[in-house]
Amino acid sequence: MDLMAEPTVASREEWLSARFELLQAEKELTRRRDELSRQRRALPWVRIDKPYEFDTTDGPRSLPDLFDGRSQLLVYHFMFGPDWDEGCPSCSFWADNFDGIGVHLAHRDVTFLAVSRAPLDRLMAYRSRMGWTFPWVSALGSDFNMDFGVSQASTYNYVPAASPEEELPGLSAFAQRDGEVFHTYSCYSRGLDAFNGAYQLLDLTPKGRDEGGLPHSMAWLHRHDAYPDLS
Repeated sequence: MDLMAEPTVASREEWLSARFELLQAEKELTRRRDELSRQRRALPWVRIDKPYEFDTTDGPRSLPDLFDGRSQLLVYHFMFGPDWDEGCPSCSFWADNFDGIGVHLAHRDVTFLAVSRAPLDRLMAYRSRMGWTFPWVSALGSDFNMDFGVSQASTYNYVPAASPEEELPGLSAFAQRDGEVFHTYSCYSRGLDAFNGAYQLLDLTPKGRDEGGLPHSMAWLHRHDAYPDLS
């Protein structure tokens, strides 16, 4: 990994002056993020007329069923192909952030779950191995992940893909109103950064993500049960 750049050493007063200047930039970013969130909520909705069926621990369920009585649904498209033995390491990194949030989202009228094309029994076995509890459903036999641009996709993040990928990550939002379901938003690639608490914390450290000298940005990453022992 890259070595940390040689720091500038300053007095507390000089540090406070520089920190206050950075604070103004951080506040501007917060204001801009709030405005982007407003614009996101203002996007038009697309009615979902196509029927989708999912295999769940409660049996076969439709897309409206997945809302679980709420009006909003967030779906994380977890990379786990039909023939894969285990889930994607990077999606597993993201999924380490999912447990515990469901009850809070439910109290804001939101249901959260993950969806993959692997068979349900394989999803449940991997979830047990990882120690997760968040809801996870299988879209095996459904066009759902294809239609939302994450499986066998010829486009990704709204631009043509260099070559179709079997599985890619993403997150999609849906709303239910008067018995109809609507697609309201999807994001991919770096748009998923905000859902990874470890990366948000690393961004606060002197070295940051420290991925610049690697063969690719996440070459350091392992599933949480596969890291070498640090002791």
